[in-house]
Amino acid sequence: MTKTITFNELRKIKDSLPDGSTHRIADELGLSVETVRNYFGGHNFKDGKSCGLHIEPGPDGGLIILDDTTVLERALQILNEKVGMKVEAPEA
Repeated sequence: MTKTITFNELRKIKDSLPDGSTHRIADELGLSVETVRNYFGGHNFKDGKSCGLHIEPGPDGGLIILDDTTVLERALQILNEKVGMKVEAPEA
């Protein structure tokens, strides 16, 4: 399932995650930590892989079209655990 979100919204989700969440997501999904970081806007393709996101210029850092929302969904689950309420990704 694809999802469209702004770059700033995606970074806000990443920045809201508790310490160690990038490693936790990588371990749980069988990905490298760098691949998870790339998902949230990193650019280390030597140690990590591309993760199916496409960037279009626009407001709020541009639009990100995610081909696979698994990492985003796991990040939102971790945020839900942190705050004890349902957190959803905003619609772009």
